[in-house]
Amino acid sequence: MKARERKRAKMVQKYAAKRAALKAAGEWDALQKLPANSSKVRMHNRCQLTGRPKGYVRIFGISRNMLREMALEGKIPGVTKSSW
Repeated sequence: MKARERKRAKMVQKYAAKRAALKAAGEWDALQKLPANSSKVRMHNRCQLTGRPKGYVRIFGISRNMLREMALEGKIPGVTKSSW
């Protein structure tokens, strides 16, 4: 799944200018003929370490499970477990 997301990201980047030009011109038929995975909407945020699609924390680019694990091990600078 991680490889599939990387492939989608490359395709989105490759066709971004072409898609923008077709949208501006209003050529919807030509836009339909482009690969479906070249649309930015098809991309999904995933954990960079595990590939987990849910519980994604944007600031760190990892899932909540990995964030907690790494924070407890002290691998993320400035992040500590809260207690009061």
